[in-house]
Amino acid sequence: MSWFREIILNEMRLNVRLKGILTSSRHCEIAWRGTAHCFPHTPKMTAPSNRIHAAPQEQRYLVLFDFDETIINESSDDAVVSALPGRRLPDWLKNSYREGHYNEHMQKVLAYMAEQGVSEDSIRSAVEKIPPTPGLLNLLHYLQSHQQDFELVVVSDANMYFIETWLEHAGVRHLFRKIFTNPASFDATGRLVLLPFHSHSCSRCPDNMCKQVILRDYLACREKERGGAPFQKVFYIGDGANDICPSLALGPGDTAFPRMDFPMHRLLLGMQQSQAAKCKANVVPWASGEDIVVRLNKIMKER
Repeated sequence: MSWFREIILNEMRLNVRLKGILTSSRHCEIAWRGTAHCFPHTPKMTAPSNRIHAAPQEQRYLVLFDFDETIINESSDDAVVSALPGRRLPDWLKNSYREGHYNEHMQKVLAYMAEQGVSEDSIRSAVEKIPPTPGLLNLLHYLQSHQQDFELVVVSDANMYFIETWLEHAGVRHLFRKIFTNPASFDATGRLVLLPFHSHSCSRCPDNMCKQVILRDYLACREKERGGAPFQKVFYIGDGANDICPSLALGPGDTAFPRMDFPMHRLLLGMQQSQAAKCKANVVPWASGEDIVVRLNKIMKER
């Protein structure tokens, strides 16, 4: 497996901010805080009364989205740093990052921002200004027009405050049944407090999140809620190295959508070329959300 380790190392050298690394589709277990449970939908934003809400049992396809550089066109963590007085982190803080402990690093960053007087309003404004990925809003519009067929979920190593703030500002929060991400909220002192999502035993994933565990658990939970009926197809849309892990859990009828020329895409290409490890799902690279619309529309016509 030396080829595989070399690919991972190269990706890490290219971008020290990758929030996850490749893991196998096996041996992923989770230690939840408390008893395992199904996940209720608790959106903060109420959809207008003229929006159609399809019954979950009717939705045949599950679409999972990463957030940073997938829904939005940059890292939300980088974007909020621009709210600092000097618009950048001091070197001592940047250099404190430990591989595999990005959540811990961001906790320090957010604490530093609070110490520098960065307010909640400034952070919210920075998040709301982040542009969507090209074609992303067109993709969401397409999925909204087919709500009876698609259930949407976010799985991201960002945090709940950033994601919900952006989705609500864009007017699309109601489209997502569930958001899986790191908890984050402002405390009484005005500091945005970030926590890890969960603990797990996958040695190659970031210590705070294994997306494959989340995917498998959600599929099992939803199948039970749907009276034993699984989704006919699962689509995973991402860009980073930590999006490989859930992609390996997909089956032959499912599709992994890696953003073209981003780490997820390069890693999948390396796997395909080496044939030492295989992704069972169909792999469809994308540069714009409209590329995904074309593929989904084709699948809808072939049903």
